[in-house]
Amino acid sequence: MRTRLLPLLIILLAGVLLALGFPLAGSIAAAEQQRLVVDRIDDTARFASLAQYVTARPFDPDAGNDERLNTLRDELLRYEDVYDIKVGIFYREGRAMAVAPAGWSVPPEGEGQRAFQEALAGRRSHDPSQVWPLRHARLTVASPVIRDGDVVAVVVTDSPTGALRSRILHSWLLLVAGETAAMLVAVAAAFRLTGWVLRPVRTLDAATHGIATGRMNSRVAVDSGPPELRRLARSFNEMADNVETVLEQQRAFVADASHQLRNPLSALLLRIELLALDLPDGHEEIASVRTEGNRLARVLDDLLDLALAEHAAADLQLADIAEIVTDRVGAWSPVADRERVTLTYRGPAAATGWADPVALSSALDAVVDNALKFTPAEAHVEVSVAVEGDTVGITVADGGPGLTEDELTRIGDRFWRSGRHQNVSGSGLGLSISRALLAAGGATLSYAPNEPRGLRAVIRVPRDGGETGKGSKGSSSRK
Repeated sequence: MRTRLLPLLIILLAGVLLALGFPLAGSIAAAEQQRLVVDRIDDTARFASLAQYVTARPFDPDAGNDERLNTLRDELLRYEDVYDIKVGIFYREGRAMAVAPAGWSVPPEGEGQRAFQEALAGRRSHDPSQVWPLRHARLTVASPVIRDGDVVAVVVTDSPTGALRSRILHSWLLLVAGETAAMLVAVAAAFRLTGWVLRPVRTLDAATHGIATGRMNSRVAVDSGPPELRRLARSFNEMADNVETVLEQQRAFVADASHQLRNPLSALLLRIELLALDLPDGHEEIASVRTEGNRLARVLDDLLDLALAEHAAADLQLADIAEIVTDRVGAWSPVADRERVTLTYRGPAAATGWADPVALSSALDAVVDNALKFTPAEAHVEVSVAVEGDTVGITVADGGPGLTEDELTRIGDRFWRSGRHQNVSGSGLGLSISRALLAAGGATLSYAPNEPRGLRAVIRVPRDGGETGKGSKGSSSRK
């Protein structure tokens, strides 16, 4: 979630900084130019004050003897030499009173001509166009020379903008550095903020996943995050406590009921046997009652085993899975011979994985028993072991009638059995117990069709001792 939230916050922060940065950059450039324009206005005003007392025309024969005109020309030459700024004083018709450098004239068009015309109207020229760092331009400022209320000449300055553009660029670089630093601080703050906000969410997600996979003791710490999320964490913990309590009560009830019913059932079966002594041998009703009584006893035993399997914790250890499988295949070989079913093992001599050997053996017994029970005589049941990435796969493939796609989705439900297999002995809890025993150790049990016929039961055991479950709400089987 952080990877989705952080880019959004970063984009918003960048947008805010850019929205502030561009106007600020423009105002910096305008302020720098305004300082330069004010300085030029002061210069033109000083030259205009000098020029208003010059009455001699440069083209008059005795103009060279006019002290004021010569002083003005000297001032302009020194000014241009020191500051490298073109400056000139021009009569209304455009002829020069004094200019520096020599030969410079009013530009016939552009900013210079516009400033000259505005000054002829008796007002200082408007501020010139904004100068930008990457745009080469010159800055023209004009002021009128007024004598007896009339504009007799115009002072025009034409300044280079290299220094101005350098100052603007330097200020912009400082602005970019400041905004970059602010962006980094904002990203760090957003990272910490999202971590603070989302840490309880991640913890809640992990706890929810833990409960969904059977770790009913998963809880959420309520000492961090916003108040709303802390309140949600407390509510989640209360809900988890209630769910765990209900499940514990359910398991205890199943175990207690199974245990308490065994004694009356045993007494009932004993009475049936005593009653059978007074009846003729082969009495059908007695045989039927005895069969149903034994079936009920098996169901009670399976219910007790299921309750214990769902509640017990796995004793995980690094075990040789291949050795456990070959041992169980050997144990079930006599049963397979009796049923005239070929039971074989295929796989490596050794394959290690993390499992509870007792639980894995019990689960494997139920799966192999199920395969032998539904495999007809002269058919084949193959048990194989293969290392598959980070798991060890145990496959039990039988040659029985198999299950349809709809039935495959039901296998694992408690007490469920296919309608085609109702005449086969079993309570429908054997594979449920197997799945509960495996889930406690982080292993899984799945089913798929076998080719060309039959069913494939696949047990996958983790090869490392990482994430493991504490139990599962289980499923049932067709047994």
